Amino acid sequence: MRSILRLALLLATLLTPGALFAQGLAGQRPNIVFILTDDQGYGDISAHGNPILKTPNMDRLHAEGVRFTDFHVSPTCSPTRSALHTGRHEFKNGVTHTILERERMTLDAITLPQVLKTAGYTTGIFGKWHLGDEDDHQPEKRGYDEVFIHGAGGIGQHYPGSCGDAPGNTYFSPLIKHNGKFEKTNGYCTDVFFAQATQWIDRVKGQQPFYAYIPTNAPHGPLQVRDEDLARYQDKVDDLNTAKYFGMIANIDDNIGKLLAKISAWGIERNTLVVFMNDNGGTGGVRVFNAGMRGQKGTPFLGGTRASSFWRWPGSLQPADVTKLAAHIDFFPTIAALAGAKLNAQATQQIEGRSLVSLLENPSAPWPTRTLFTHTGRWAKDASPETGKYVNCSVRTPEYHLVSISKENRPDWMLFDLRQDYAEQKDLAAQKPEVVAAMRAAYEAWWQSAVPLMVNETAPLLGENPFWTLYKKQFGNLPAMAETSAKKKRSPKK
Repeated sequence: MRSILRLALLLATLLTPGALFAQGLAGQRPNIVFILTDDQGYGDISAHGNPILKTPNMDRLHAEGVRFTDFHVSPTCSPTRSALHTGRHEFKNGVTHTILERERMTLDAITLPQVLKTAGYTTGIFGKWHLGDEDDHQPEKRGYDEVFIHGAGGIGQHYPGSCGDAPGNTYFSPLIKHNGKFEKTNGYCTDVFFAQATQWIDRVKGQQPFYAYIPTNAPHGPLQVRDEDLARYQDKVDDLNTAKYFGMIANIDDNIGKLLAKISAWGIERNTLVVFMNDNGGTGGVRVFNAGMRGQKGTPFLGGTRASSFWRWPGSLQPADVTKLAAHIDFFPTIAALAGAKLNAQATQQIEGRSLVSLLENPSAPWPTRTLFTHTGRWAKDASPETGKYVNCSVRTPEYHLVSISKENRPDWMLFDLRQDYAEQKDLAAQKPEVVAAMRAAYEAWWQSAVPLMVNETAPLLGENPFWTLYKKQFGNLPAMAETSAKKKRSPKK
């Protein structure tokens, strides 16, 4: 009788959610859905304290998942995306800007979807790529089986060189490049991207594990929003653009809810990891709420780099806060470990980040101290990187943040003790010269390691945007408005 009771207790233990931790999460091969929003800030979520914006489905991911509360990305979008795909700092991927050929991720890099394919995954991207619009840089050449994207850094954008979207596109019924050919869509862009991702998941689920990457174009400007979404906030804020921005986020939130419902209805919820992040600091919502932080997108302060990072996997991850310092470079090694992917020597050497698996299993697990580096890049085209070395950069340890926002390219370092001053209001550089010296030395060494890998700095601008070239090939010629725009050679800006 006792042996039967012991067996029953053992079986009960093995069937509990925590039993998977005993086996280890690594190699469990879950389906993976990765949602990355564009220009939404850490403060643009009601679970983080936003007093106006309501995001019930993002809040659900927050409540039901592991939350990394000190997670950091780049101050702008292409750099973050390259680090997520490679596990190393964006500058070492050649990505030092968002346009002018400097948004192109080096072809020498091994990407996360390429690694996942070696582990038996099928991979799809639905939304914004922004790591090179030339054919050899496109996602189908970087490990994605299913590709459904717009061009450039946003729908309708066009800049000198190769960075550009299909002509005449807006957020409503945009022309989308689907596996090498343009398709006219019907509906609002965010709805379209989630619907396409949902259809693809429905088609591939159960055949092999999948990686569905959904990088939305919203809420990046221009602030083109559905009337019904604008109406949600038009009377709640005193600024029309903020109302538009909040409405775009609310629409994303609705789509997340629909996708979560589908995952549940398909019966794959307990074998599907959903990760939610934003790609840089806040923009349109910081005037309302910025979670007490200094700075926003485009700055090296915490408000420019802190991001949401929610990991929901029912039955495998227990909801908890992780306070350890983590970053975009940790995403690749974490996902690869969960997928059971074997990294070759090149990938192992490339990755600078750490697997977060131990923290997903146990938020209190040992986590050695680390140093992270931030730089906004964006020095002048064809200029030496040295001209921007100390402009908008920072060094981060778990305790301190060393920041320089010099406009004269001088190392005007400010030091903040984040244990006492997460708002970065009290500069302690004069009081703690030994801390400044150590962190500055780390920065100098990192800079020297990064400069040789900045491979796009003198790249010539391509004569024509490849998306326009494809448009002419598929449809015969460009719309009249596009021809006029091309002749103007507009000044590059983001």
